[in-house]
Amino acid sequence: MTATAPATTRARHLWRTLARRARLLRARAQLPPVAVDSTLVSALFILTALAVRIDLYDRPWLLIFQAGLLLPLLWRRRAPLTVFAVVAAAAFAQWLVDVQLPADVALLIALYTVAAHAGRRQVLLAGAVSEAGILMASVRWSTEGRFLGAAVTLSVVATAVTVIGTNMRTRRAHLASVEDRAVRLERERDQRAQLAVAEERARIARDMHDIVSHNLSVMIALADAAVFAQYRTPDKTTTAMRQVSDSGRQALTEMRRFLGILRAGEPDALRHPMPGIAELRSLLDQVRAAGLPARLRLAGDPSHVPTAAQLTVYRLVQEALTNTLKHAPPGTRAEVRVHCSPESISIDVTDDGHGRTVRAPDPRHGHGIPGMRERTAVYGGTLRAGPLPGGGWRVSAHLDLNAAGTAGTGAA
Repeated sequence: MTATAPATTRARHLWRTLARRARLLRARAQLPPVAVDSTLVSALFILTALAVRIDLYDRPWLLIFQAGLLLPLLWRRRAPLTVFAVVAAAAFAQWLVDVQLPADVALLIALYTVAAHAGRRQVLLAGAVSEAGILMASVRWSTEGRFLGAAVTLSVVATAVTVIGTNMRTRRAHLASVEDRAVRLERERDQRAQLAVAEERARIARDMHDIVSHNLSVMIALADAAVFAQYRTPDKTTTAMRQVSDSGRQALTEMRRFLGILRAGEPDALRHPMPGIAELRSLLDQVRAAGLPARLRLAGDPSHVPTAAQLTVYRLVQEALTNTLKHAPPGTRAEVRVHCSPESISIDVTDDGHGRTVRAPDPRHGHGIPGMRERTAVYGGTLRAGPLPGGGWRVSAHLDLNAAGTAGTGAA
C-alpha cells in the first residue's frame, strides 16, 4: 500500500504535466484569430468572385458590394454586432439595386459570430434583422409560387447558424469556467501545501526546542555543579559528570526517535517509544540531579490517555521545568501536579522562587511558551503562565481529550 501511493501520485503528476504541455502545443499550433479571419475573407472573396466572374467583368462596380459584404468580417470578433450591421446594410443596398451575389453568405457568418460572441439581446436583434432580410429576399428573388419554400429554407438555415453559434458560446463559457475552477483548485492546493509545510516546520521547531533546550540546560547545570565540587567532593563530581553523560545519551535517543518519525525505516524509532506520563518520574529525577528539587503528584488513571496526548503532557512539563531551571534563583523548589480523567487532563507546574519572583521568559524570543500554547491549542485547551503573588512561577494547562479526535499524532 505504501509503495502504491507514491507511484499513483507520480503517475498523476506525470499525466498533469503531459496534459499541460499538450495544451501549450495546441495553443502554439493554432493560428491567431486575425490570421484565421484574414484567410477566411480572402478565400471567400476569391471563390465568390470566381463564381460571378462574368458579371464582374460586365459590371465591375459589383466589387463594391463584394467588398462591403466580405471585408467587415475581418473585425467580426472585435465588434460582432457592428460588423453584422455593416454587412446587413451592404445586403440591403444590394437588395435595393436588385443584385444577387454569392457573397451574401457573409450574412450567415456575421450572424454566427453574433450568436457565438455577443449577448442574448444582441442575438435576438440580429436574428430579427436576418429574418426581415430573408422575407425581403424571398419576396423579390423567389420564383412564382415558391415564396414560402424559399423563406422557410432560409429561415431554417439562419436558425441553425444561430443555434450553432449559441452552442459554441455556451461551450466556450463552460470551458472557461472549468479552466478557472482548475486554476483556483490548483492555487488552493498549493496554499494548503504551504500551510502544511509551515505547520510541520513549527512542529519540528517545537520538538527540537524541547529536546535540545531541556537536555542542554540539565547538562549545563550538572557541569557547573561538577566544577564547583571537583576539589571538595570528587565523588560528587564523578556522579555529576556521569549524569551529564546520561543526559547527553538521552538527548541523542530522543533525537533518534524524532528523526525516526521523519525518516521512514529508522530502526531506532521502534526501540525508543515516545515519552509519556509514565516517564515524568525519570524527567523529575533528571531535573533533581541538575539541582532543582521537584515533586510529582499524579492523580487518575493515565492508561486511557492517547499516546499523542501523553507526549503533549510530557513536553509541557519538560518545558515548564526547563524554564524554572534556567530562570529561577538557587534554592527554588518545583511541584508538578497531573490529573487525568476520561475526558481531560490538567497539568499544573509551580515553583516557589524561594520568596522571589521568578524572572519570566520573554515570549517574543524562542519557542518556549508559544510552543506550549500551540500544543495546548491542538486539544482545544488553555494555557496560563505567570508569576505567583508570593513569588515564584506557575504554568497551568488543561487538555480536552474529546476535542483531539482529529488531532492525531500531529499533536506531538
